[in-house]
Amino acid sequence: MPTLIVLLVIISLVTIFSVQNAAPVTISLFFWSFQGSLAVVIFLSTVVGIIIGVIIMSMMHMRSVRKKKEKESQAIQDL
Repeated sequence: MPTLIVLLVIISLVTIFSVQNAAPVTISLFFWSFQGSLAVVIFLSTVVGIIIGVIIMSMMHMRSVRKKKEKESQAIQDL
C-alpha cells in the first residue's frame, strides 16, 4: 500500500510538471529528429525509465531466487 501511494504521488508530480512545461521542443538522435511538446517528452522519458527500472529489478529478483535455489539444492546434496 505505501508503494502505491508513493507511485501515485510521483505520477501526480510528473503530470503537473509536464502540463506546466508544454512548450514545443526538438529532440534529435543521430539522423532522427522529433518535434513535440515538452510534456510528451517528459512523460515518455518517465515511462521508459520506469520500464527499465522494472526490468532491472525483475532480473535482480530472478537472480536472487536462482541463487537461493542453488544454495538449497547444494545443502540437500551435502546431507
